[in-house]
Amino acid sequence: MGRAFEVRKNAMAKTAAVKTKVNSKYGKEIYVVAKNGGPDPETNLSLRRLIDKAKKDQVPAHVIEKAIEKAAGGAGEDYSPARYEGYGPGNCMVIVDCLTDNPNRTIKDVRLPFTKTDSKIGSPGCVAHMFDHLAILGFEGDDDEAVLEALMMADVDVTDVEVEDGKVSVFAPHTEYFKTKTALTEAFEGVNFDVDEITFLPQTSVEISDPEVIANFDKFIAMLEDCDDVQNVYHNAVVIRD
Repeated sequence: MGRAFEVRKNAMAKTAAVKTKVNSKYGKEIYVVAKNGGPDPETNLSLRRLIDKAKKDQVPAHVIEKAIEKAAGGAGEDYSPARYEGYGPGNCMVIVDCLTDNPNRTIKDVRLPFTKTDSKIGSPGCVAHMFDHLAILGFEGDDDEAVLEALMMADVDVTDVEVEDGKVSVFAPHTEYFKTKTALTEAFEGVNFDVDEITFLPQTSVEISDPEVIANFDKFIAMLEDCDDVQNVYHNAVVIRD
């Protein structure tokens, strides 16, 4: 399978599998982005992207509105981003992104899944250099040359364009997200993005096939998902189940 397939699969391996947690995590992130960049999505492009993503993940409108209103009011918690890196079961590389109002609590909560699964939390930067921080946009199509030409005409610094199984996947630096999406929207009328992410894409992957290691990996991810401060988990594991 190509890289586009891995992107879609890894996106499914992110945190917040339970709907209430999805809403809570989006609410926190929308609040932080609106508080830092302003509550108007017309001028705060990061907020606009996050709202679009929340709607696609079926987050109720009242959750989005409440978070923005809270940010506009100037009250509420003071969250800051925190990133932890390390090696999970099967020696896979892991990045854990958090939003926290208590760093001491968060590092304790994040460290526990590593400890309980014989994994190793590392120092900042120990694995991040093995991931590419990319904007990824995927949609139906089969003409990668037309897509590449449209992006070049718009002066987009695109990293790669792939076609697989009737799907086009565009990879660009995360800083080029809005420019890339705007160029594609203008070039291809009615385009519908089934992949719309800013994510960390691993440069290499590790296959996990041993049942005991898979069970440990599942436990590891589940424990991270249970941490209230964890927003996203990225890894390079490819789990092969019988």
